[in-house]
Amino acid sequence: MEIFNKQESNVKSYCNSFPVVFTSAKGCWLTTDSGARYIDFLAGAGSLNYGHNNPILKEALIEYISKDGITHGLDMFTEAKAAFLTALRNHIFAPRNLDYKVQFTGPTGTNAVEAAMKLARKMTGRTNIVTFTNGFHGCTMGALTATGNQHHRGGAGTPLFGTSRIPYEDYAGIDGLALFEAMLNDNSSGLDKPAAVLLETLQGEGGLNVASNEWLQKLSKICKAHGILLIVDDIQAGCGRTGTFFSFEPSGINPDIVTLSKSIGGYGLPMALVLLKPELDKWLPGEHNGTFRGNNHAFITATKAIEHYWQNDDFEGHIAERSQQVSKTIDRSMKQLSSLFVRAKGRGMMQGIECKNGDIASAISRRCFEKGMIIETAGPDDEVVKFFCPLTISESELEQGLHIFEKAAQEVANELTRKAS
Repeated sequence: MEIFNKQESNVKSYCNSFPVVFTSAKGCWLTTDSGARYIDFLAGAGSLNYGHNNPILKEALIEYISKDGITHGLDMFTEAKAAFLTALRNHIFAPRNLDYKVQFTGPTGTNAVEAAMKLARKMTGRTNIVTFTNGFHGCTMGALTATGNQHHRGGAGTPLFGTSRIPYEDYAGIDGLALFEAMLNDNSSGLDKPAAVLLETLQGEGGLNVASNEWLQKLSKICKAHGILLIVDDIQAGCGRTGTFFSFEPSGINPDIVTLSKSIGGYGLPMALVLLKPELDKWLPGEHNGTFRGNNHAFITATKAIEHYWQNDDFEGHIAERSQQVSKTIDRSMKQLSSLFVRAKGRGMMQGIECKNGDIASAISRRCFEKGMIIETAGPDDEVVKFFCPLTISESELEQGLHIFEKAAQEVANELTRKAS
């Protein structure tokens, strides 16, 4: 630990909660330098939907590297890129009747959000972008203006502007869309007509808040009526995390722009995309740039992931079964430990349980770690325990993790009871 404490910046975060040195990983398991094993309910914050060192993806990557395949090529044409675009078109876009052009940005999610916001402003000639309470879109300056979290916003060091925030569904009992529509129709509302609306259909860091299909449909209708672009940030909720490849599929909406990152690379390799309707593709060559736009190793594993997991409905069926398993545990915990918990949150394999306060959620997370599980918290006060294991997890492995959670929660409840007596 000495080297980390002496040389690494204080900005590090996850390692503060899980202070061990990891040496290897496989599937949903992490192993430390002492040989201890932890079941992973964090999954790289959603970048490891297919698990650690997935053997199918690893084989494809090793074969590509062994043949001296292109590693870095800026945005030049490569066989790896062609294969990825073909798989994306044939297995993701075509079955869903989606028609998107693909922009490769810098390799992180916030890069994709920056590009999407820039494109919306370029296309409309307007600057304001509407975002939502509890939204999280990244920590670079443009994306940070759209992020609600004060902890992250406080690190900006400069005023943040260019966005207007409205209430997300069920926020503070306010009908945010009615307010939004009224302000758009009122010349004295003070709301500058936005270039775009940017949202997560399921807010990951904001506490696993879910937008209903009806709410999303109404928002889409408002945007169309006023010539406002609709941007869905599917960086954490996409690639199957909510049960379908895109989180917005059950609503039937057709966003103008979609951002993807995290698990789109398949193997945990960095890659980010902006999906945009063809009529929006008015970029000039190189107008939005970046040295690492187009990770060929990620193209290989992303292609394999799409071809293996998304050619038919089998993987969606597996996700649905594991989602039900998580839901049953959450429902049981709500009934048995009502002194700790408020409500279930999320959807699919992006579920959580809201505790009565952040101290309880943190105590459960710490107790889980002591018992051999990595699990984090989310929400404005870190009050939500977030179940976020790889989608490929088996029924028995998931049961092991859920059992650890239940034991940890029971111990926390017992401890609170003793303190109160």
